[in-house]
Amino acid sequence: MPWNDRIKRRLKLRELDIFMAVVETGAMGKAADRLHMTQPAVSKAIADLEHTFGVRLLDRSRQGAEPTLFGRTLLKRGVAIFDELRQSVKDIDFLADPTSGELRIGCTETVTAGLASAAIKRLDRTHSNLAFHMVLADIATLHFHFLRERKCELVIGRVASPTPEPDMDVEVLFYERHFIVTKPPNKWLKRRKIALAELADESWILALSDGEAGVPVFEAFRASGLDIPRAKVLSNSLNLRNSLLSTGRYLTLVPGSVLRFVPEHLGFKVLPIELPRAELPVAIVTLKNRTLSPAAQLFIETVRELAKPLAE
Repeated sequence: MPWNDRIKRRLKLRELDIFMAVVETGAMGKAADRLHMTQPAVSKAIADLEHTFGVRLLDRSRQGAEPTLFGRTLLKRGVAIFDELRQSVKDIDFLADPTSGELRIGCTETVTAGLASAAIKRLDRTHSNLAFHMVLADIATLHFHFLRERKCELVIGRVASPTPEPDMDVEVLFYERHFIVTKPPNKWLKRRKIALAELADESWILALSDGEAGVPVFEAFRASGLDIPRAKVLSNSLNLRNSLLSTGRYLTLVPGSVLRFVPEHLGFKVLPIELPRAELPVAIVTLKNRTLSPAAQLFIETVRELAKPLAE
């Protein structure tokens, strides 16, 4: 099917938008309700779009409508088309007023608390009207859901695999170091030397991924011939860890990037135990062939600058 003047003249963004709504809702009637249209108008738009491309885009049944092979192909490109148009509007707004705009960023909990928070604070001093929409999730969900579906422009976090996905660009920032921390009046703060084995039976707060090979706490205990300690509390929440540590009864691991940027009043105290650095790096991940907004480029430049000391 050649890209020619006939298709360019007939193809309408409104019809494409209606088609995407039908696929998302699974039915002509539901799409009509969402778009505040009549069902016949939705059906006609789909028929016109199918006529433009000369193929069937939807399979209809009593259960609803679902995309054909051709429809799934158009849907994938349609998401990109509308994303680029939205970005164009944002770019124009940003160029008209460089201090404003909105940026959607995907982060893990610890990156949000440390590096991303520091970048936002720095940018807020010079771009006070720039708004940040932070999406927090595990790294796999951020990559394969939010980034691929263009619900955020970039993701910052520890990469999930040493081999980048073919449709993603990965810019390595640094390899994270982790530290065992607690808070007063924990008894271990009185010791200048501590063997890791001595902490095996303590009350640990661990992240969900700490029991995986390659994660610093797992590798540290394995190198000492020990099993990873049983978690008293299992959670990715840094706020929960901070609250529980205040009792003085718990130990946990905190990334060095968090310790560098977290407010001093949180009062984390590092125990004198050296752990191996993470095997996989913290990186900025973006989609290939997706034009980044000026706000995203500005944020990335700021993150690079802040991350330099962590890479040294």
